[in-house]
Amino acid sequence: MLLGLVSTGAAVVAGAAASTWRQWSGDRGTRDVVAATGRTVETTLRVEGMRFVPDTVQVQAGDRLVITLDNTSDQVHDLVLDTGATTGRVSAGGSARLEVGLVTGPLQGWCSIAGHRAQGMVMQVVVGAAASGTDAPADHEDHGAQVSPTVDLQAPLPEGFAPYEAALVPSSHDSVHRVTFTVTEVEQAYVGAGVYQTRWTYNGTAPGPILRGKVGDTFEVTLVNGGTMSHSIDFHAGIVSPDKPMRSIGPGESLVYTFTAQHSGIWLYHCSTAPMSLHLASGMYGAVIIDPDGLAEVDREYLLIQAETYLGLDSGQQEEQTATSTAMTDKIAAKTPDLVCFNGVAFQYALAPLQARAGERIRLWVLDAGPSLPTSFHVVGLQFDTVFAEGTYLLGGPQEIGRAWHGGSQALALQPAQGGFVEAVVPAAGHYAMVTHVFADMDKGAKGILEAV
Repeated sequence: MLLGLVSTGAAVVAGAAASTWRQWSGDRGTRDVVAATGRTVETTLRVEGMRFVPDTVQVQAGDRLVITLDNTSDQVHDLVLDTGATTGRVSAGGSARLEVGLVTGPLQGWCSIAGHRAQGMVMQVVVGAAASGTDAPADHEDHGAQVSPTVDLQAPLPEGFAPYEAALVPSSHDSVHRVTFTVTEVEQAYVGAGVYQTRWTYNGTAPGPILRGKVGDTFEVTLVNGGTMSHSIDFHAGIVSPDKPMRSIGPGESLVYTFTAQHSGIWLYHCSTAPMSLHLASGMYGAVIIDPDGLAEVDREYLLIQAETYLGLDSGQQEEQTATSTAMTDKIAAKTPDLVCFNGVAFQYALAPLQARAGERIRLWVLDAGPSLPTSFHVVGLQFDTVFAEGTYLLGGPQEIGRAWHGGSQALALQPAQGGFVEAVVPAAGHYAMVTHVFADMDKGAKGILEAV
C-alpha cells in the first residue's frame, strides 16, 4: 500500500528529474548511482500506543522523502533513522518535520527513548515494492565498541558511599502528608558489585522516598518531571481512577496525585509509563507504609525492598575500574537479572550491616518491587513469631494468632508488588544474615547482615 503523499509543489527542485545523484546507500554503506525522480514524497506518522502508524512508507529510488511525526500519544517520543537523521524529542501533542532527503535504498527508523524500540516503535522505508509489515526488532542499539560491565561480587563499597537508610521512624501524628517527588535521571549511580548505572529516580534515590501514615490519612503528592522523557507514578496505596493522576507527563510538567489511605499494609509505588518493567527496573519505585491499627511498639524497625538490576552495555567510561550501565530490555523480558538488591544496591547491608542489640525486638518490613521475580525472606538464626502479609496477620498480632500452639515462621513469601513485615527477638550477640531463600538471587546480592551486640 502506498503510504506517502506525493507533493508537486515548491518542494520539488526544478530540473531534478534530469539530474543524477550519487549518494551512500542508507543501509549498506556502498555507493549507489541513483537518478533523481523529481518527486517529493511527504508522509505523516502518528503514534498509537507503542506503534508508529503507518509503520511502512513506500517510495521509489530517487524520490525525496519528508516525514512529519505527529506525537498523538501521552508521552515523549522521537524518530531516528539508521542514517542518523532524527526529529529530536517530540513532546506529547507536538510534531516535528524530518527532511530525509534523497532515498537510495531501504531505511529503518525507531524511537530512541529507552525501551520504546523493543516495545514495537519501529518503521521502515521500502523502495520499489510494498512491505508485508514490520516486525519489532530487539532493542539492540549501535553501541560501538562498548562492552558489558564486569560484575565483581566481592567488590567493597566505594569510598564515601552512604547506604540507603533502612531504619524507619514511627508515623507522624499528621493526618495530611504533602510531599513533592521530582523525577531525576541520575548518571553514575552505584548499584553494587563494582557497577555503576544510569538510574531514573524519584528525588534522586532508588528506592524513592518512603512515606508512612495510618488508615484515614490523606497523601498529596506533587510529581515534577525533571527528566528528559515521559514519566508517571502509580501508588498502590490509593484507591483512585488512574486516568488522570497516573498519566504520563513530559519533561518540565507536573501533576498532583491525592489519595486517602483506606487499608493498612506496605504498598508499592512505581512509574507506570510504558514499558513499565524498564522504568521500574531503572529505579522508579518505592514504598508507602500504612500502619495496621494497634501496631505494637518494637525496639527497631527496618525496611528492605527487593528489586532486580539488569545491566546493559558499558558506557565506555572506565574510572577506577568501575563499570557504568543502563538497563536493557532484552534481559528484563527474559527475567535474567545481573544483580538482585535490597534497597537499590546489591550487598550494601552485607558490607555495612544493620544494627541491633541482644534481647531487642525487631520488625523488618519487606516489599518485593520486582519487576518480575518473587522472594522468600529469611533471617538466618531467627524464627519469626509475628508475621503480617498483604493486610493480614498470619502469626501474632492483637489476636495472638498461633500462640496457643507455639507457632513460628521461617520465611515470608512474596510475589512482585506484595509486602508485609516479620518480627523476632534477637537472642544473643552475633551476625544474622538477612536473605532471600531464592538462593540464586541471594548470590546476586539480595543479602544483608543484622549485627547484634
